[in-house]
Amino acid sequence: MIVRELTAFDPDVLLDLYASVGWTNYTRAPEMLLKAYENSLLTLGAYDGDKLAGVIRAVGDGFSVVLIQDILVFPEYQGKGIGTRLLHEVMDRFPDVYQMELMTDNTAKTVAFYRSAGFVKADDMGCCAFMKM
Repeated sequence: MIVRELTAFDPDVLLDLYASVGWTNYTRAPEMLLKAYENSLLTLGAYDGDKLAGVIRAVGDGFSVVLIQDILVFPEYQGKGIGTRLLHEVMDRFPDVYQMELMTDNTAKTVAFYRSAGFVKADDMGCCAFMKM
């Protein structure tokens, strides 16, 4: 598996990836998704040969905050350490950032995944998160 920075985005492949994991908010707004990718701080792709296996997308300023906005792996590649590798690649690129944040589903699987990478739930730190969509 090769991980490299994505600078050009194939909308069809991205939409297939988002659809494969059920993230329909993005598939319903493909123009927004492409603009989001074009304006991200960092986007990395994991490749199996020429085939995209997964992506991670980070936004922020890279100094005070990096927000892991999206991390997705095609179902047939899940459970092979690709998501972990992508996450660590971003963490390695911003070792001195003050805050690395993310928002995810509150399931045992996702909580265990992010805890294993050193993340702590906001409420465990006496914090809470707010969103407006």
